[in-house]
Amino acid sequence: MAHDAEVSTRRIDDALSHLVEALLPAIPDEDEVEADERHDHAFFRAKESLTALQTSGTVLDLRGTGDLVKKKLLREYSSPDKAVRFTKLYSRLLTLPVLSQRGAILSLLLQLSQSPHTTSPSPEPPSRLAQTGEIYEGMSSSIGSTNGPGARRDALRPSDDRRHSPVASSVVSREKHESEKSPQVDAKQNAPAISEAALLRDVPFTLQGVSSTNLVFTSDGCLKLPSNLLPPVISLLHTLAEPSLLFRGLSAFVQSSDGGLVAQSMRSAIGAELRTYLGLVATLEGRIRGALASMTEADGQKGGRSAAVTLKRCVVWTTEGTMTLRLMSLIVEESKSKRGGQLISMIHSFSASHGDPFVGAFAERLLAPVTRPFYDMLRQWIYDGELSDPHLEFFVSEQHSAPTVDRNGEVRSRGGATSVWEDKYKLDNDMIPSIITQDFAKKIFLIGKSLNFIRYGCGDSAWVEAYSKEASKELRYGDTATLEASIDEAYKTTMARLTHLMSTKFMLLDHLRALKKYLLLGQGDFVALLMESLSSSLDRPANTLFRHSLTAQLEHAIRGSNAQYDSPDVLRRLDARMLMQGHGDIGWDCFTLEYKIDAPIDVIVTPDGSRSYLKVFNFLWRVKRVEFALGSTWRRCMTGARGVLGAVDDVVGTHWKKARCAIAEMIHFVDQLQYYILFEVIESSWDQLQLALGKPDATLDDLIDAHAVYLRAITHKGLLGSSSRGGSVLPKEDSYLNQLHAILKTMLAYKDAVDGLYSFSVAEFTRRQDVAARFESRTAAGRWGISDADELDTPPTTSYGRGSPDDDDGGDNSNSEDHMLPALATRLATLSADFRVKLNVLLGDLAYQPDVDMRFLGVVMNFNDVYEPVRRSRRGRVDAAGGVVAKTGKPPRLGGGGGGVAAGTSLAGNSSGQH
Repeated sequence: MAHDAEVSTRRIDDALSHLVEALLPAIPDEDEVEADERHDHAFFRAKESLTALQTSGTVLDLRGTGDLVKKKLLREYSSPDKAVRFTKLYSRLLTLPVLSQRGAILSLLLQLSQSPHTTSPSPEPPSRLAQTGEIYEGMSSSIGSTNGPGARRDALRPSDDRRHSPVASSVVSREKHESEKSPQVDAKQNAPAISEAALLRDVPFTLQGVSSTNLVFTSDGCLKLPSNLLPPVISLLHTLAEPSLLFRGLSAFVQSSDGGLVAQSMRSAIGAELRTYLGLVATLEGRIRGALASMTEADGQKGGRSAAVTLKRCVVWTTEGTMTLRLMSLIVEESKSKRGGQLISMIHSFSASHGDPFVGAFAERLLAPVTRPFYDMLRQWIYDGELSDPHLEFFVSEQHSAPTVDRNGEVRSRGGATSVWEDKYKLDNDMIPSIITQDFAKKIFLIGKSLNFIRYGCGDSAWVEAYSKEASKELRYGDTATLEASIDEAYKTTMARLTHLMSTKFMLLDHLRALKKYLLLGQGDFVALLMESLSSSLDRPANTLFRHSLTAQLEHAIRGSNAQYDSPDVLRRLDARMLMQGHGDIGWDCFTLEYKIDAPIDVIVTPDGSRSYLKVFNFLWRVKRVEFALGSTWRRCMTGARGVLGAVDDVVGTHWKKARCAIAEMIHFVDQLQYYILFEVIESSWDQLQLALGKPDATLDDLIDAHAVYLRAITHKGLLGSSSRGGSVLPKEDSYLNQLHAILKTMLAYKDAVDGLYSFSVAEFTRRQDVAARFESRTAAGRWGISDADELDTPPTTSYGRGSPDDDDGGDNSNSEDHMLPALATRLATLSADFRVKLNVLLGDLAYQPDVDMRFLGVVMNFNDVYEPVRRSRRGRVDAAGGVVAKTGKPPRLGGGGGGVAAGTSLAGNSSGQH
């Protein structure tokens, strides 16, 4: 054993001698004796250092040194091949039995790899004694640094990433500026260097951003380094300057008070991280103080250092803290233009889309306190229906009511429940954080809006408060399952309560049914009685009608029909009023029914929806008016045919036959039109609306959309809002509504002409009765019924009878009567032909409609092909006879007639038959 120890000692001495010989630079003109003395002196100093290291009892950690080498290889090379190769060699090293100091060997190799490359000695070396002292100190430092379980990295070679970092650049530039402006650089470089102990004493202050004796912070935020430091020390201080400057900037950010609640919570979270960093600095300061207390004054003067604490170890210990400060500084820089949900999304992006596990873990740790104000606002929104967002950081924003401008340029302010539901709150997609999805945000928005509507629109704040106390839960980041369950439960509960209130407390379905019965003329007995009671009043000028008389007739129609059994709340909302009057308007032009809708039903039946109901009612009321007028004329014709008209059949029989055929065509048209609108359009759309309202999971938005679809189907399929050219942009006169208005005007004009023919027939019958009575009176008196004088005074017999000789102006009357019947016959033929022409055009437009129901209307109107539909060209034009030129350029077969409706005759023209 003694022999082995002697051999080992000799081997160590030989290796150390060769190492000292390789490290000592050669001095020109030096004799051999002096070179041997210098070599021996350096050899003994190195051996003393090794002996002191062995007696200190320090155990080198082989595993820790291996980890340091592997991290160094992974950091310096982008490819992992070097690290894999080292792992294989490291495994082989562990299996070698001849090496007992594996940790020391590996630590020495690590220190050599981190040392700067030596260069050729300068031609003018310094003095022999000073150079020898520096060599001794350097060797002692190098050898003494290979201790401890976590062998530190040698900072004699500055790290490239630290050298080029922004913080280090500011320090380097500052130092260069100081060195350039100083004229005595060489003198300062020759000054005694500051010991590492003195620098270690200043490091805790520097890491806290506080100036110290040797390391001073300038007013412009830079760290000023002493000018007489060695380059390796400067590199280490550059590395330590980065966390110092980052800490100063983050401390200033934490102390500010700008931004909203989320920004303030981020300041608080960053402040907590800075306190953790200060705890690291405090631990480091304790170790430095303990190390400095154990050092003697002599060791400090010789540049000795503690085996436990060095500047290199300070760099290693602060590496993780520096990364944390660097990441926080980046977050602070990017958060300057963001707020609320945008700020949360920015921090979450580091966690979700960053490959560094350290960055992801830090972002997750930072999100928990940062999102606390957001989840507080979310909890208050989904459980109370209240928006507590003073800094506009939530993705739901409250809108201030602003007046709107309608189509006529009038300024209106939307009021009632409609503004509470549709205009009060809006969803801001830019503020939705990335921790929740778009659909999830829409569901949250609908929950809070529904609760707010229940509280303020429906007046059920007691239920909202009870629900909030019962279901309110704490929401926090990371508990995704609880959040989703809470949102789903709140969504179902809120939507069920809202639909229950609308259907039971506010009787939504009853109001919609009342609108269908009264404004869409679904209550037949009520409409017939109202039409009959108002017909005489509405024939008068509109300015002679008063609202109280119309209201009295409305009450009479309600009491005389099944409408009297409706609820009082429904009947009190029904009212009769007059629209804005124009010059020459009669009652038929201005009369309308009104059904008053108040909150919260006006969320579904909006003001625009009420105007659509009014538009449909006015159209159906005109169709009913034409049906009533044609029905009255038809009954008069049928009853008169057995009495008055039968007596003058020889004169007007042919005309009455044509008139009855034309009236029958018009009645058929009106009946088919009413059947289509009331049953094919309104009833089918009503069934779809009931199905949508009866869905168990329907929301208020679903109810609003279903009612909007219902109204859109009525106005489009009911020929009120569709174009006659398949939806293309066309002039106003090409719409179905205007075509129907023109046809209805023609029918009313024809009814007036038939009334004129009836008046003429009655006058002819009366004249004949007078002549017969005169004949009978003369015969009873024993005279001739007709004398020669009567024959001379009577004008020639016409096709309609004889003139009266007893009239003073019999000649003039007979002359006017000669032209009356032909004029009536011509007018009736013209209006009948005009009706057919317009109906052919309408049928032609319906035949090419994409909607099946609208094509079906054309089929039922012309089921026996008695009409010839005309398809107009793209530029439909009217021929000289009033017909429409077809696409082939040929006029239609029934295009005769001269001017359509006579001047002064309107859709609401007088139905009294006066001319």
